[in-house]
Amino acid sequence: MQGVGQVGQDSAGRMDAGDRPLVEITIGDMLDQMAERFPDNECVVAPERGVRWTWREFARRADEIARGLMAMGVGKGEQVAIWATNVPEWLLTHFASAKMGAVLVTVNTNYKQFELEYLLRQSDTHTLVMIGAVRDNIYIDHINGICPELKERKSGELQSAKLPFLKNVVYIGNVEDTPQGFRHFDEFYKLAEQVSEETLKQRRAELSPYDTINMMYTSGTTGFPKGVMLTHYNLVNNGYGMGDRMRFSEVDRLLIVVPLFHCFGCVLGVMSCLTHGTTMVLMERFHPVREMEMLVGERCTAVHGVPTMFIAMLEHPEFGRFDFSRLRTGIMAGSPCPIKSMRDAIGKMRLSELTIVFGQTETSPGMTQTRADDSVELRVNTVGFPLPHVQVRIVDPETNQEQPDGVPGEFVGKGYNLMKGYYKMPEATRAVIDEEGWLHTGDIGVRMANGYFKVTGRLKDMIIRGGENIYPREIEEFMYTHPAVRDVQVVGVPDKKYGEEVLAFVALREGMNTTAQELIEFVRNGMSRFKAPRYVEFIDEMPMNAAGKILKYKLREWGVERLCLEDAASIETA
Repeated sequence: MQGVGQVGQDSAGRMDAGDRPLVEITIGDMLDQMAERFPDNECVVAPERGVRWTWREFARRADEIARGLMAMGVGKGEQVAIWATNVPEWLLTHFASAKMGAVLVTVNTNYKQFELEYLLRQSDTHTLVMIGAVRDNIYIDHINGICPELKERKSGELQSAKLPFLKNVVYIGNVEDTPQGFRHFDEFYKLAEQVSEETLKQRRAELSPYDTINMMYTSGTTGFPKGVMLTHYNLVNNGYGMGDRMRFSEVDRLLIVVPLFHCFGCVLGVMSCLTHGTTMVLMERFHPVREMEMLVGERCTAVHGVPTMFIAMLEHPEFGRFDFSRLRTGIMAGSPCPIKSMRDAIGKMRLSELTIVFGQTETSPGMTQTRADDSVELRVNTVGFPLPHVQVRIVDPETNQEQPDGVPGEFVGKGYNLMKGYYKMPEATRAVIDEEGWLHTGDIGVRMANGYFKVTGRLKDMIIRGGENIYPREIEEFMYTHPAVRDVQVVGVPDKKYGEEVLAFVALREGMNTTAQELIEFVRNGMSRFKAPRYVEFIDEMPMNAAGKILKYKLREWGVERLCLEDAASIETA
């Protein structure tokens, strides 16, 4: 164990729980430590699958799957992709690959054939572990479309023209439903007999906490997705930092419904539980009533979610029949958190110690976080202060000079949590990490005098109207105070006269009515006039990716199309 850097501290001088130094340990060793400390405590609970594994049982299974991966021909540093919802096998694959030194590649559950082919090819994936389908997205059809050779060969003998690195496709599901050419997940247990425990032990002795162990692909709203290379050291220490801020312990039970393929589920969820012995309760896909039933039925003390998830539960007609008295903490993140939603989650869902996290995949992902004992005002108005051993600055995007408190600029970060880089994309890596080692997030924020930070938007989201800089987040927060507004997203659209104009997409509360002009006047009367939307478009639901992030680029496209602004757009891009 080795201490590095400075432990997080706010302006009041309060230190983080335990004043914890950084640790140099692999994920596999961390799991074994928890299995020794809490052998009979529940580790993984998946009510939808009838699974209740203790820490001892989960560690034993992870060892067996690790030996099965080795028998299947997966070598140290080779890629194992997992394409599945929040099923127990996802976690087994994650921890098993970490124990035997493979790199877990997480696949977005919304992907279809074109996106899957790109990811498997770009990542050099050796083995793909997958379920059969999610609703009408038939995964089996997609992989067969890429690799028709699967249907023609015995399992384990794949030779794909399009994916020369891919050797195995492993199926999670009923054994009798295993498609032609696929291996079944249970084969790992049988194959494990071919690799001794001593051989796995020798492999584990070769591993370093600084080995790449995980590749998560960024959402790719511009260009192709990039594989973010993260290490044991990145993930374990980020889990410690965030778990400490939530005051996690072995008596806590976290419901994980945010997707595991995303850093929200995999790190803010799984790693925070691993480092603190906290029970992981898995839910495969979000549904407001089923989530509320599981929170109560599984005696959960913590829950993570994006704002839209909390809003869906809080506004559901059946909300009142649930007793959330066991709930205490968790994380609201993934997209800007409306102040009202945060207040309601704290007050009505009993999440008195709910926290906010800011970061991105490239920073493992946490950079800043509020405390469990912060005031409501700090938790609804800020994203907290830096996690231990993480440095955060606000800099001028043009000069790279640090901005004084209260002056907006770009978030940049530095510390143990920075990625190794983008896989096979050195130029893209250099574009975000400067010569001094600071990662440029592309997010705009402000540092307050008390050391806490606010997020005001994205560099690319900022609207420049006739020379005035307009930050969408500020307008959104104000519009949320209108009684008829359930959700709102503000984007810039092209304008021949001013360069850009403000467009607000608004989702109304059920049974409420208002007009576009009324909302425009509402903003005009409450904020500077130049911030008032020129346009208001009503919408039922905002477009989101599987991680719950609002796709603002899609809203811009819709705005140009709906408002017939193609001519202005052509001028803007000429």
